[in-house]
Amino acid sequence: MTRTVVESATNTVTIGFDEPFCVIGERINPTGRKLLAAQLEAGDFSTVEKDAIEQVACGAQVLDINAGVVYNSNPNPNETEPPLMTMIVEMVQGLVDVPLCIDSSVPAALEAGLAAAKGRPLLNSVTGEEERLEAILPLVKKYGVPVVAISNDDTGISEDPDVRFDVARRIVERAADFGIPAHDIVVDPLVMPVGAIGTAGLQVFALVRRLREELGVNTTCGASNISFGLPNRHGINNAFLAMASAAGMTSAIMNPVAMPATKKAITERLDALKVLGVTAPDDVDLGALGPLLGMTQAEDLIAERIVRLAALGVTVPDGFDPRKLGPLIGLGQKSGVASEEVKSIRAADFLMDSDPSGGNWIKLNKAPSPTGGRGGRRRRRA
Repeated sequence: MTRTVVESATNTVTIGFDEPFCVIGERINPTGRKLLAAQLEAGDFSTVEKDAIEQVACGAQVLDINAGVVYNSNPNPNETEPPLMTMIVEMVQGLVDVPLCIDSSVPAALEAGLAAAKGRPLLNSVTGEEERLEAILPLVKKYGVPVVAISNDDTGISEDPDVRFDVARRIVERAADFGIPAHDIVVDPLVMPVGAIGTAGLQVFALVRRLREELGVNTTCGASNISFGLPNRHGINNAFLAMASAAGMTSAIMNPVAMPATKKAITERLDALKVLGVTAPDDVDLGALGPLLGMTQAEDLIAERIVRLAALGVTVPDGFDPRKLGPLIGLGQKSGVASEEVKSIRAADFLMDSDPSGGNWIKLNKAPSPTGGRGGRRRRRA
């Protein structure tokens, strides 16, 4: 049975066919996060610290570390990214004891992360491109670590799942030439947006089965790609992750944290409430209001929530039927809460007997404190 072992200084996580699904936290990545990128260039690591602790508290067993900031002061990532990667890896290791996934398109940054990481990190990533194979596979062999293999090559990303499978097989074969075993390769079969390709989900499920049965490798993906451009992305992600797990996928790079409602979303919800005659002061504390617009459809609980809203100056017309608020009281959660995607994964583990005692499911639903620091399973032998 294929098992991919990753380690921190004190903690071992095993990715495997008979193991619970492995959640790899994606938040420590400045791509698409302008504020985080600016903070990192300024030497401010406060968001990194928060993301590391919070993701582990919400169920991440491995943390992806990406330092891909293009500095305004120096746009050359070959110079700026390696030292930044070292600083982030060392900082995160001082906060949590889960294994790391060193993630970069810059080979020098990958090596810097590998050199700084304790234990046995996962390397992210190698592709089927010849230049990338020649640059990354020697690093994998040198440090004795497992690697994520992404199923694209010099021709790009194919929409044909058979082509993506052939790329994965070629990477596994080339890795063997370097003495890297198949159990140390975690293949990303590439998830396409289902909004653009209607068969995208079916393609991934079929690919995962083939990769497991024919190549004997573990699999991962960027889970949120499946819902790109669609409404209610969390609903699609939830279903996709449970179905992918049932098809044999063993890990995913994803956000394990339920994100709080944005000010824009809260303001839009307030506008909808005003149509019903429910008003709030112009200076209402949106930070306090957001969690209150996020609970239930039950009549008695809606009425209780109206009382709490009144404390913030939100007024409801006399004789108003609280059931009319039901569809509008459904927004946002406080940060530090495990995402619905994580809950979906743990439910799938339980249903497929990868969590035979239900211990992980019970622990998840006991609402652990998000302020805890070091977490994760203690080391055990693979």
